[in-house]
Amino acid sequence: MLLDALSWICLVSGGICCIAGGVGVLRLPDFFSRLHASGVIDTLGAGLILLGLLLQTDSFAVAIRLVLIFVLLLLTVPTATHALAKSALHGGLEPELDDHGGGPSNT
Repeated sequence: MLLDALSWICLVSGGICCIAGGVGVLRLPDFFSRLHASGVIDTLGAGLILLGLLLQTDSFAVAIRLVLIFVLLLLTVPTATHALAKSALHGGLEPELDDHGGGPSNT
């Protein structure tokens, strides 16, 4: 019973994180902010969903596959995000900064 509750908590919170990442991709102002939302939040959401599925499975083979998918996500998403950001900077796309030159706002 406790395992089911933990699994559902992970599944629901992972789904909420993925939805928040999707909203961030749609609502954030520039490419780099959107890239951050898709890279960080969706990795967390997918990780929580995979953890919830891992808690639900009874098969060792399925558990190994879920862990491998999680490791693959942890290796590929940050790499792809870094490559996209670097190519955007190389292509001349600059991040949008605030009026104070990008530092913390004093207001």
